[in-house]
Amino acid sequence: MPVVFVAASKLPTPFATFTMNGFLEEGTGREHVVLSLGDIADGAPVLGRVHSECLTGDALFSQRCDCGSQLEAAMRAIAREGRGVLLYLRQEGRGIGLMNKIRAYELQDGGADTVEANERLGFAADQRDYAICLPMLQHLGVKSLRLMTNNPRKVKALTEMGITVAERVPLHTGHNPHNKLYLATKASKLDHMMGNEHQGEVDRA
Repeated sequence: MPVVFVAASKLPTPFATFTMNGFLEEGTGREHVVLSLGDIADGAPVLGRVHSECLTGDALFSQRCDCGSQLEAAMRAIAREGRGVLLYLRQEGRGIGLMNKIRAYELQDGGADTVEANERLGFAADQRDYAICLPMLQHLGVKSLRLMTNNPRKVKALTEMGITVAERVPLHTGHNPHNKLYLATKASKLDHMMGNEHQGEVDRA
């Protein structure tokens, strides 16, 4: 999938001053960003996060999911380490787009879980494509990741495309009363490794 590097700039944040690398996915026109910190091209495994866009969680503080909390936790972890990458992919709603995500939320308000809602709208439970990660990481010289994720499918997808995942680093954060079913569904239907704190909810989901 053709992805071209566009430009890079400094991005001061409350956690660290990252380098913001912009990439354009030529086939779709989607614009993706990689935040990098420190020397990531030395061949050693790099602490990283592959984060799909979630406007509601990342920017609007929604508690229906754990996305915003995971984004912040990942940026904090990279800042503490002084070295790492965060790939921010424009794949809203696990790939269905913002308007369809709102439609899915409407169905969830009526009792559907996150997987059922996507499927009722005619989509797969997860339509994200991680192929765009490889050229971006290659451009930045990253050869191996210590990947912050609870999703073994993401690890598998990256590994199958030739990205070395040296370690999976759990990222358990953002749990609240509004997203218990959502997190339990991710564990029971999407194989996410959510930790023991959700075992009761998983058993009931």
